[in-house]
Amino acid sequence: MYSDLTDFLADLDKRRLLTRVTEPVSPDLEIAAVTDRACKTAGGGPALLFEKPTGFDIPVASNVFGSLERMCLALGVKALDDLAVEIDQLMTPPKASGLMDALKMLPLVSRLSDLMPKTVKDAPCQELVRRDGTLDELPILKCWPDDGGRYITLPLVFTKDPETGTRNIGTYRMQIFDGRTTGMHWQQHKGGAQHHRVAERLGRRLEVAVALSPEPVLTYCATAPMPEGLDELLLGGFLARRRIEMVKCVTIDLDVPASSHVVLEGYVEPGERRREGPFGDHTGFYSQPDDYPVFHLTCITQRKRPTYLTTIVGIPPMEDFYLGMASERIFLPMIRKTVPEIVDMHFPAAGIFHNLVIISIDKRYPGHARKIMSACWGLGQLMFSKTIIVVDKDVDVHDVSEVAWIVGTHMDPERDVQMTKGPVDDLDDAAQLHAYGGKMGIDATRKWASEGYTRSWPARLKTTEDAGRRALEIWDRVSHAVFRSS
Repeated sequence: MYSDLTDFLADLDKRRLLTRVTEPVSPDLEIAAVTDRACKTAGGGPALLFEKPTGFDIPVASNVFGSLERMCLALGVKALDDLAVEIDQLMTPPKASGLMDALKMLPLVSRLSDLMPKTVKDAPCQELVRRDGTLDELPILKCWPDDGGRYITLPLVFTKDPETGTRNIGTYRMQIFDGRTTGMHWQQHKGGAQHHRVAERLGRRLEVAVALSPEPVLTYCATAPMPEGLDELLLGGFLARRRIEMVKCVTIDLDVPASSHVVLEGYVEPGERRREGPFGDHTGFYSQPDDYPVFHLTCITQRKRPTYLTTIVGIPPMEDFYLGMASERIFLPMIRKTVPEIVDMHFPAAGIFHNLVIISIDKRYPGHARKIMSACWGLGQLMFSKTIIVVDKDVDVHDVSEVAWIVGTHMDPERDVQMTKGPVDDLDDAAQLHAYGGKMGIDATRKWASEGYTRSWPARLKTTEDAGRRALEIWDRVSHAVFRSS
């Protein structure tokens, strides 16, 4: 596991998964445009390191997590499903039937204790401490032509609940208003927004710390859909297989990752709002301007030679798809603990997370697919799912063409479509009202007699096992011959 972004970038370079851009490139639209081109390349394109952003001496890294291979490297696994297996084992420890079984469980108990973060006195992120620092010294990007300004797009925003002290870490965009203030895009359903609501109710200033360019695993954790009240650093410790090192801020009472390259310390005043946006968002459209809280900078701490890690969001596929794919696989075992009939699930890139969810189930009784829809609409951030498609367990949810074929042949619109209303994502401009609108569930499972389908359900076309094996051998020879002749 990489304990530092610099080590991760060096390894990507060694593996030829990183492209160094040595010529000057402007943070004003140009870096974003190059990154967008890379993201649209087959497989997600390479990670990018802009060594000479125009007007700055701090390199800019982008598209670092923008491929399945790099996402797996960042999380220290060969395949994302390996993490799902580990999490399932952690959540379902074997029952000890004797002394030997109990002894075998000791490493599991030890690992659980090793998830907790630890505080250190000295950290690389505090090599330089500047109370008079300004955001104008950082190569913060303007991503799209009609954006309201420059945006920090990959921050780890740390807050604490003023009443309970519970920590929250989230990735919330920050529009630069001037060298000492930014917008704080706390959407109403997010953990940071809840902490801010509590602070406003109490009439208190809310302290905020923003960590930039931390160790790779923490960048992922800040985007993960953790259940409310659970510390993202516990997930970080699990994924990193070690305790995450934290250091106390200089001017506020918060801890930040010791591995960060830059830390912004500050606060948000109760009742203060400022117009933020528009912003070219992950929906592929500009999000509408609105009033959001204001972050005031009190101090910048940093390494002597930092790298600025950023991301570009826009028309999919983009880098955020691979971060979302990690959550899809990592959180599947947790979802199964609540809804065990779920076999697999998939969030297609074009569905931008909340617009389309495809779920396969082990169907057990009439109306089972509708039960799954309702369960998902009441489960954490799955509540934002605007369209849920439910298929049988023999359908590959990751093959969107197969899913489209099954939906078209298994679904009767009058019988199998369920409509409801509920919370939707803040960025859903199609919703009837802000953050509240319609949802659709499609039951594309095979229908049973107990569901009112009295005819026999047709069988899939399928070759025999022997013929299929023979066909594969023949096709391998033929295709190789064609390749050689061409």
